[in-house]
Amino acid sequence: MSATPVPAGSRSGRRLRVRGNGLLIVGLTIVLLSLFLAVFGGALAPFDPEQASPDISQAPSSTHWFGTDAAGLDLFSRVLVAPRTDVTIALAATFLSFILGTLIGLIAGYYRGLGAEIIMRVSDVLQSFPVFILGMILVALGGRSIANLVIALAFLYTPIFIRLTRAEVLTQRSRTYVEAARAIGNSELGTAFRHVLPNSLAPSLIQASVTVGWGILLVAGLSFVGAGVRPPTPEWGLMIANGANNVILGEWWSSVFPGAAISLTVVGYAAVGNWFENRYGR
Repeated sequence: MSATPVPAGSRSGRRLRVRGNGLLIVGLTIVLLSLFLAVFGGALAPFDPEQASPDISQAPSSTHWFGTDAAGLDLFSRVLVAPRTDVTIALAATFLSFILGTLIGLIAGYYRGLGAEIIMRVSDVLQSFPVFILGMILVALGGRSIANLVIALAFLYTPIFIRLTRAEVLTQRSRTYVEAARAIGNSELGTAFRHVLPNSLAPSLIQASVTVGWGILLVAGLSFVGAGVRPPTPEWGLMIANGANNVILGEWWSSVFPGAAISLTVVGYAAVGNWFENRYGR
């Protein structure tokens, strides 16, 4: 069946709405900047982010733009390099959970039965635990390495994508194009992967952007309580934890700047996810 042509005026109005969406522009700018820093932040840092200096607890100045912490580490350099840890872990965990969640959700939604019910009940059990507490347990069991953090976060977020994909698959599997695919000789497995899955990805794709923001917050939170990455790795939550006790002494910069970086980054990914939901959500 050929697609119904969209009037030129409708396409133009749609483009205008995108271009006029200031929140989306800000969100995309933040997302692209975070990705850029995750790759090139180390090259832009004026100081070695893991090398201490005699300038201990210095306020922001022309030399140290964001000041230094109690160990003499340049905060501006560490804030620039931190996305290499926070954003990379969040992106890797989201990608892994997206792949696993959509595949398991497809199977649970298309092949209904006892196996599908077991999958959903296990997902319910996992989602019943507080995410932060379960994340701490998983990292404690596996160790405080970046690889274990990625695996732990992927394990936590996979049930979300399972549920989203399964719900969409249950809707799509009763559509006429599925019956047509079977009628022309496609196997059940081929119909599921070639026809149902591509039409069931929209909710998970929308969720992925928001999940990246959640992942950044969770990595920072785990590092804040000592269950995340190991010092002196540049990481926003770890930087906040190191400077939190000095805020009462007037050394506000050691926590404010990494905290602002986390907030802006999460807002950026949330803004992009919100636009995708409004644009493509049902």
